[in-house]
Amino acid sequence: MTTSVECLHPNVSAAHARVGLFDFDGTISLIRAGWVDVMVPMLVEILVDLRTGEKESDLYTLVNEFVARLTGEQTIYQMMELAHQVELRGGKPLEPLAYKKMYSDRLMARIEYRRQELRTGVVSPEKYLVPGTVALLESLRERGLKLYCASGTDEVFTVEEAGLLDIRKYFDGGVYGAQDDYRTFSKEILIQRLISGFEITGDDLLGFGDGFVEIKNVKDVGGIAVGLATDEPECLKIDEWKRKRLVGVGADFIVPNFLAREELLAKLFGE
Repeated sequence: MTTSVECLHPNVSAAHARVGLFDFDGTISLIRAGWVDVMVPMLVEILVDLRTGEKESDLYTLVNEFVARLTGEQTIYQMMELAHQVELRGGKPLEPLAYKKMYSDRLMARIEYRRQELRTGVVSPEKYLVPGTVALLESLRERGLKLYCASGTDEVFTVEEAGLLDIRKYFDGGVYGAQDDYRTFSKEILIQRLISGFEITGDDLLGFGDGFVEIKNVKDVGGIAVGLATDEPECLKIDEWKRKRLVGVGADFIVPNFLAREELLAKLFGE
């Protein structure tokens, strides 16, 4: 089991942090663990049906690349890229929202049993939380940080699943997610609202995420970023592929989970 904290930038401090921003899926929630194994085959299937003569293995390489690159953005962006790839091959793509609904229906069929387990109390929320999540959220709230959650998953599902995991109460700043009109919300838009609305500067922002996008958004404004290289669903060791991407985009710290909470807090806040 890996629980230690990797510090990539020793002089970075979150001592002035007033706002904590968390990604949802893969950062704190494991309800949707395995979503890539639903999305990628579906997208490949659609491209294979165009019968261009391309090898299926090559299409998997293509799809894996753009799905990974756009992870952390709203799901619609992956579907927009799919539509673009269909068009490039002479096909007539569906609307990206139609592709998104196809994917959502397939994913929900796969994970509904997890949501039902939580609804009925058959399992405790801890089963579908990254280890150590609740203790960390409590510690940050005790420090006076205002916490926000922002997800690339549709807001209706993000809010519902945060409720099933009994963690909505920690996010006094709100729980946000994707909208059908993708231009009205993004993690970057939320960060800009925080900076302008609360008159905070970049180093007032402490971000947590397992994706390229949210770490980049936090670092672009001068915030402190903790990269979650979660090896889902157990999250007991570092996912090296995630780590490489998170390091590459400027994460200040890398952790596999939140079990080393005291060590992480000490390094973040100089204790």
